Amino acid sequence: MADIIDLKATDLAAMLCSRVCHDLINPIGAIGNGLEVLGDPAQTEMAEGARDLIASAARQSRAKLEFARLAYGASSTSGTDIDTRECERVARILFEIEKADLEWTVPLILLPKHKAKLFMNMLLIAAMSVPRGGQVTASISGDAGNEKFEFTSKSDPEKRQKTLIPSGAPGLLAGTPDEGFVDARGIQPFYTGILARMTDMEISIGIENDMFYFNAIPKPVVEAA
Repeated sequence: MADIIDLKATDLAAMLCSRVCHDLINPIGAIGNGLEVLGDPAQTEMAEGARDLIASAARQSRAKLEFARLAYGASSTSGTDIDTRECERVARILFEIEKADLEWTVPLILLPKHKAKLFMNMLLIAAMSVPRGGQVTASISGDAGNEKFEFTSKSDPEKRQKTLIPSGAPGLLAGTPDEGFVDARGIQPFYTGILARMTDMEISIGIENDMFYFNAIPKPVVEAA
């Protein structure tokens, strides 16, 4: 069994920053392009299209920033629990720009910060399993401190796109990427695995009967001899 990669804190921070920048560069660039069109008197006939472009890019930027703040950032003071209503708010903003639909079956509870981050990062991976659209279901069950996170997804059959396990996700989640190293492209699932280990959660991921599943359950408590 391969050893789990242990990233330095500075490397982890740098890669997460790179991931956020990668997510934002296109929509922010589109806003800049739209503003250039609006500022050019020779392109007045394109003004309406430019405004639509700016509005769409602004929605994408907001969704990605809201997600990054909660899923990657500090978001609140150390040790503070996060209300699942905040998770739902951010999730629904995110799915406004995703091609999949979201079914949210999560009770109104408080989650420890790192568990909330784990849940939101798992949600993003679940969305990646249906890149051309479909249905993603997110749920939490169990007593406080023993929460079970469950995600399922299935592609829209009209899109003729298979439901898939995001490329390299199992190895990255386990901390043992297939390539033997992790970079900014794989940092999000790798970080999700870090959060699972921090919160003593066991992850399972796969496809069964054309349905993607992605679960996290508390590790069994090992009693001292």
